[in-house]
Amino acid sequence: MKFGKNICILNVGGTKYAFTREVIKDFPLRRVSRLHSCSSEKEVLEVCDDYDRERNEFFFDRHSEAFVFIMLYVRSGKLRFVPQMCELSFYNEMIYWGLESSHLEFCCQRRLEDRMSDTYTYFSEEDIKAEVESRGEEDQVTRLTPETGNARWLERMRRTFEEPASSIAAQILASVSVVFVIMSMVILCASTLPDWDTAKNNTVEEHRIIEAVCIGWFTAECIVRFIVSRDKSLTGENPQLQRAGVTLRVLRMMRIFWLIKLARHFLGLQTLGLTLRRCYREMVMLLVFVCVAMAIFSALAQLLEHGLDLETSNEDYASIPAACWWVIISMTTVGYGDMYPITIPGRVLGGVCVVSGIVLLALPITFIYHSFVQCYHELKFRSARCVRSLSSEFLN
Repeated sequence: MKFGKNICILNVGGTKYAFTREVIKDFPLRRVSRLHSCSSEKEVLEVCDDYDRERNEFFFDRHSEAFVFIMLYVRSGKLRFVPQMCELSFYNEMIYWGLESSHLEFCCQRRLEDRMSDTYTYFSEEDIKAEVESRGEEDQVTRLTPETGNARWLERMRRTFEEPASSIAAQILASVSVVFVIMSMVILCASTLPDWDTAKNNTVEEHRIIEAVCIGWFTAECIVRFIVSRDKSLTGENPQLQRAGVTLRVLRMMRIFWLIKLARHFLGLQTLGLTLRRCYREMVMLLVFVCVAMAIFSALAQLLEHGLDLETSNEDYASIPAACWWVIISMTTVGYGDMYPITIPGRVLGGVCVVSGIVLLALPITFIYHSFVQCYHELKFRSARCVRSLSSEFLN
């Protein structure tokens, strides 16, 4: 700070705090410590709401009582919610001053998570930080240099291709992309029909034109995405696929994975992907449960059906790996009927296996269900917010 007096006064909602420059420099709150690096009043006004040069007083139009509790955290290292104050409002104050949910005490973290889940408005810290930063940028008109102009143009292009709800152009582009994906999938599925070869011979030009247009669209889209992407990482070629015929078939069938691209345009698929990403611990726990039960029941089934009485042994259970198939379809209550126990002990074991499968699969379902509901409402809220901003853009 190259101006003002040695004593700095912070005025937060009418409550004043006096600090020296040295304290401001190493202050635990990022917004306050940024004042030390400001070299002009213009930079100061980007951090605070107003500034009095004569008294060297910085004004912040924020909740004074919330800042008192934040100052208690600075002194004692413990951050708790303000009594009789909304948890989400206090969390917004935390983000403004540069704190995160991890700074809260564990009991308050649980309260914040419950509050977010109850109100169905889950804000990520990145979103709130971006919103707080954008509030300070909206009130200022800055002159763009060619570098920043190009960067913002690339960022706008990236949002157009990656976020379908960001603008009208992004929605149009997403709709066209979905049409090409569906068209390509229909052609791929129809190409496996027995009568496809005959139809292809009769209208070969039309089929080639359709496939060429689809491939051209996806190629152009991939090139543009690569140009505007933030992380341009290249991978080497796979030396194992040397045969041209096998390579072409594999690449042709991999077009089915273009369906994953539809997740960008549908809330349900986005919810499923976000839930799987957040519940990977529960999914691993479920997998461990199933593997342990499979090992136990398959060994017992092989012993009861094949190992005890060789004269009436069941050949379907000749080995433990073969019995694993019966265990997994029994635990999931699928029951194809291709193999089944014939002895009384084996049937008793089968009943225990089915009941155990129901119990083991039901244990982590509660956590996954709550995470799915939370992810759904979070994405739904974000989508509604994007729609509101898009409507405002369209009206303007």
